[in-house]
Amino acid sequence: MAEKPGLPRNVWVTGWVSFCMDVSSEMVYPLVPLFLSSVLGVNKSVIGLIEGVAEATASILKLFSGALADRFGKNKLLMGLGYGVSTGSRAILATAGGWGAVFGSRFVDRVGKGIRTAPRDAIVAASTPPEIMGKAFGLHRTLDTLGAVLGPALAMLVLFFYAGDYRLVFWLSIIPGILAVLLIVLFITADGPVPSERRSFIWSAKEFDGRFWSFILVVGLFSLGNSSDAFLILRAENAGVSPVWVPGVYLGFHVVYALVAVPGGMLADRFGKRRFILLGFVLFSAVYAGFALASSPWQVAGLFALYGVYMGLTDGVQRAYLATIIPPERRATGYGIYHTVVGLAILPASLAAGLLWDHVGPAAPFWYGAVFSAAAGLLFLVLILKKQLAVRP
Repeated sequence: MAEKPGLPRNVWVTGWVSFCMDVSSEMVYPLVPLFLSSVLGVNKSVIGLIEGVAEATASILKLFSGALADRFGKNKLLMGLGYGVSTGSRAILATAGGWGAVFGSRFVDRVGKGIRTAPRDAIVAASTPPEIMGKAFGLHRTLDTLGAVLGPALAMLVLFFYAGDYRLVFWLSIIPGILAVLLIVLFITADGPVPSERRSFIWSAKEFDGRFWSFILVVGLFSLGNSSDAFLILRAENAGVSPVWVPGVYLGFHVVYALVAVPGGMLADRFGKRRFILLGFVLFSAVYAGFALASSPWQVAGLFALYGVYMGLTDGVQRAYLATIIPPERRATGYGIYHTVVGLAILPASLAAGLLWDHVGPAAPFWYGAVFSAAAGLLFLVLILKKQLAVRP
């Protein structure tokens, strides 16, 4: 029996880059909604607006960044630029005196994410043999998530000794961001293939087949109910979790995510990626229904852990599945389209969540998300069955 190939160097380095940046990002992210609501007195609708616009901006840039990467073969350059921009946004946040500056920081941070995400995923996909694609993306999500474990832990430690000093956490988060940029510059060895012929920057929908667009439709429907995780953090506080311990429950989510991602990717390689994607929609609906019903800190902590199971089983698997249905020469563009649709949908999803919270109640945003996830799962199942029926003789 032939020996299975090991994971390439670029996959490992890219994973450690994401580890460092997620230490930086997740030191900050669970504190931003608390900083906005508790320190600056911002209501939930404005928080939804900030998160939605920031993510939508990132999403538009992901499309253009992916197209540029395919056009010029500059995955490494765009990846490094994106991580550098996000690192710089932390200084804006640390000096913010009002919600406008926080919005500016989130905007700049998401611009960086928009620039880097598609080229980064393209580097992973281009470096990996098809038979271990799920494992490669699972490893990347694991390292990324381990950074997201360490980030809240560091934030919680700082707040334990310096209670309420959110700004100190924001300043310290710059350090791991700088390390991420240095790893890209020094250790990413391949910039991506340089196109043999000049390709137009403007892509055509005909370059992607029906499988791709059907999956994008499903993901778009799901994302319309998948509001910013800021609302999960606000729900934790609403259910009685102390602000000092909010990073702790968020840390628990990432611990579970990290533990599940690689086994989840390997199981998806063996038993079928589409099955795990469908399972993810069911699990998301259950978790969000649970958040709608939760009334105690312990229930919220358990739901964050279950949310980590959902993310571990599906996040990397969706990207691995995309690698099987995107033309190799348009890989970064395809990932850009995927991330664009996901992120653009966060704007209406987060606006709806904020309005529902303010005008209906804290449970309403989560019932809303559970319904959209169930609808996406049904649509995905219908499309799978339709394809199977179409190929029968």
